[in-house]
Order: sequence, then C-alpha cells, then structure tokens
Amino acid sequence: MTDPAVDGPMAASGSAAAERSATASVPKQLRIGPSWRDASAATGLAVEDPSTGETLAEVADATPTDGLAALLAAHHSQASWALTAPRVRGEILRRAYERITADSARLALLITLEMGKPLADSLWEVGYAADFFRWYAEEAVRTDGAYATAPAGGGRVLTMRQPVGPCLLITPWNLPLAMATRKIGAALAAGCTAILKPAEQTPLTALALTEILLDCGVPEGVLNTVTTSDPGPLVAAVMADPRLRKVSFTGSTDVGRILIAQSASQVLRVSMELGGNAPFLVFADADVAAAVEGAVLAKMRTNGEACTAANRLYIARDIADEFTERLTARLAGMRVGRGTEPGVETGPLIDAAARGHVDRLVRDAERRGARVATGGHTMPRAGHFFEPTLLAGVPADALMLREEIFGPVAPLITFDDEADVVTAANDTQYGLAAYIYTRDLGRALRVAEQLEAGMVALNQGTVANSSAPFGGIKHSGYGREGGREGIGDYLAIKYVAISLPD
Repeated sequence: MTDPAVDGPMAASGSAAAERSATASVPKQLRIGPSWRDASAATGLAVEDPSTGETLAEVADATPTDGLAALLAAHHSQASWALTAPRVRGEILRRAYERITADSARLALLITLEMGKPLADSLWEVGYAADFFRWYAEEAVRTDGAYATAPAGGGRVLTMRQPVGPCLLITPWNLPLAMATRKIGAALAAGCTAILKPAEQTPLTALALTEILLDCGVPEGVLNTVTTSDPGPLVAAVMADPRLRKVSFTGSTDVGRILIAQSASQVLRVSMELGGNAPFLVFADADVAAAVEGAVLAKMRTNGEACTAANRLYIARDIADEFTERLTARLAGMRVGRGTEPGVETGPLIDAAARGHVDRLVRDAERRGARVATGGHTMPRAGHFFEPTLLAGVPADALMLREEIFGPVAPLITFDDEADVVTAANDTQYGLAAYIYTRDLGRALRVAEQLEAGMVALNQGTVANSSAPFGGIKHSGYGREGGREGIGDYLAIKYVAISLPD
C-alpha cells in the first residue's frame, strides 16, 4: 500500500475556497435505488467542524422509513448483482480505486473538515481506503469452492460459496473513508448489495464515496446510502426486516452488544469490530528511538481516536527514563491546531463529549497518583482540543487503563518481568491490537503468541494493511475485514451431495 503522505499529493489545499468547494461538491441527499432523494423527514442533519464548532453543511436526515426503502432497493437488486460476472464486479472496484487515488486531495480535505484530523493523517487514510478497493477488485475473481470424491466412494462432494445477500454496513466517524471501503469492497466483490449507514458526525465523506462508486459503474440499488442523526430506530427497523441477511459494524463495544442482541430475531450474520485497549510493550533490549517514534504513531495518529491506538504503554524499567524523556519531548513539540493548517500534527477531538471523556480520565489518573509529564489539559480555544499528554507512573487502578481513551493521551507504566507484563497486558476485556518492541526474536514470537489480541505489531507502530485480516477477540468483536479472510464473511457455503451411478 502506498502512503499518500509520502507517495501521493504533497498536500491538500486547506484554503477557504477549497473548503467551500469540497463541501459544496458532495451530494446532500440520500441515495436509494436509482436516484438521490430527500429524506422523508423535513429536518436536516448539520455537519459540524470540530475545530471551530461551526456548521460545514447540512445533509438529509433519514428516518426508519428511508432505511426500509434502502433495504427494498438492495433486495430488488440482489439477484442481478449476484449474477454479475466477478470480473465485472472487480473492474468496478478497480476503477473506484483509481478515482479515489486521483481525487485524494479533495477527499482528504473532506475528512479533515468533518472529522478534525490533520491533512497528513487524512491523506494516509485516503491511500489506505483506496487500497481496499484494489485488494477486493482482485479477490472478486478468487471466490472458490471444492470438488472431491466422497470418502466411501460412489459419490462426490461439491461445495460452493455464494453471496449472503443484502448487508447493512455501519461505519464510524474516526476513519470515515477507510472503514466504508473496507466493508463495501468486500460486500460488492462477494456479490452482495449494501446499505451504508455512516456515522452522523461524518456523512460527507460517505456521500462523496457513494457518488464515486456510482460514477464507476455500480448499478442502481446495489449501494444505498442513508445518513441520519438518530441511527438507533433506523438500524433497528432494518435489522428486524427478514430481507436483510448481514450486519457489519465498526464502533463501540456497548453499541456492538446491542446490535448482536438485535440480530438474534432474524438470525443475521454479523461482523463486529469493536473497542480496543491496546498494550504497547517496550523491552529493555529495544531500539528506544524507534520505539518512541512507533509510540507516537500508534498513539497520536488520527488524534488518538482509533480503536487500535496504543492505550497502555508498558516500558521496561531499565530504559523508562530515556523513553519518557524522548516521548515527552516529542509530544510537547507537537503542533496542535485546525487540521487544515500547515504543519499541524494533532487536531481537535470529534466533539465536546469526547473531550470531556478524555479530561475525566486524566483527572482520575492524577487523583490516583499519576504525574503529568506534558500536556494534561483542554485548550482555551474554539473547537474540541486537548493537549498531547504523557502521564508517568500511572497506577493500575486508573480508569484510563480499563477504558478506551480515544484521545491524545499516553499513560506510561514501568515493568521488570516479561511474564508480569504479559499478564498485565492481557488484563482487559478487550483484545484488538497489541504492540511489541524488542530485538530478541525468541521473545518477540513468545510474547506475540501469549498476547490476547487479534493483531500484533512487531517493531512498528501500525497494523493497518488491506491485505491482512483486521479484527479482534474477546469484547473487541469477531469476524475479519481485509485480507483473504475478509470476503468470507459475505459468502455462504453451499454443499451439494452428488450421487454417481456405477
């Protein structure tokens, strides 16, 4: 995968004119079946710029009635899309990959405007998002089965994989483009139609993506996009309808539990990519400078608002002072501001509630004895800003070691023993990602095998890769997205028993 911060456009324009043009270019209606249409409700959904609190645009605010109309359109198009040649489906996704890559500056600006992350992070996301379409364009023609002689002889066993049917794809606000392409790419490649329900904070990116896919040849009704300020009733109505066959959700564990329960009435297939509490382990033999840079990447990319973000930094006592000094300097020197401004490394949090949550966790850690090495406060300016923060000596009972921080705050804990730190790292309900820094190959493999996580990064600060299976264990969910495994969640296995005469 290319990194657009290096290989793509050097910058996306953040001028006022470019911002107006970017938001004005996006459709503001729902996409249902063959047309863009207004929502059945008269009210609109206002999209806020988290760096200023101002309204960027207003889009259609769908109701449950609109959600069911989108499902009807997906249902009507399912049979023809499933029969569409895999090569045709793949070529559509390949064209969409090329369009997204060519349009990376506009899309990155949209992401930054409605989500808040710096343009460099948004450009990275655009490249990551596009790569899912390139990957699934290739996977579309690789849906295989098996043919074998029955063990007893005299018959044959035939298995095939077929699309599960209409899917509801629910995406989060922190990576509004990549989380959509990761789901849409797999669904369309498998031959499933889809209803995309983006997060209410970031609908513009989803609408822009929908328009690109339609321009690239996605037939009417195959992809339907509904934006809403009240997703609960809409999602519940769609999930209660027997025409829906699958739900894929990325978001909080609390919401995931609700959706899993709701899926039971229709026995829906579900994929859940939920919360995380990633440990970041740095052993005494690690390259400290590299570990610090990896920690900055794992903690601060996307303003720390990622389920894979390093949530607990466990540092070997022998190198703790050096690591703390280096990381403190890096975080203290980060430029905070509106994501469209040149040189900004950290933007605002998504909303006031998110900033309040981060502040609550920091204050709790301080009360329990943690020391603020740098940062630690909300910022006195418009928007939802919080300082890049490092807390040293965080006690085991601090709430931030149990809850997702989802912000630019790094809690640091020292350790002495390998077995003890593995136990501490696994002492969480979550199991999404983990990070290890060590030069010892034996230790790297030993610890990676013991960590209770669906993904482990070794000597690097990211696990993002469209060709690898993304997902977690325990309360971080189940199912995988990306990689060869990703398309499997959208395919049902059919077995045909064949009797052959002598």
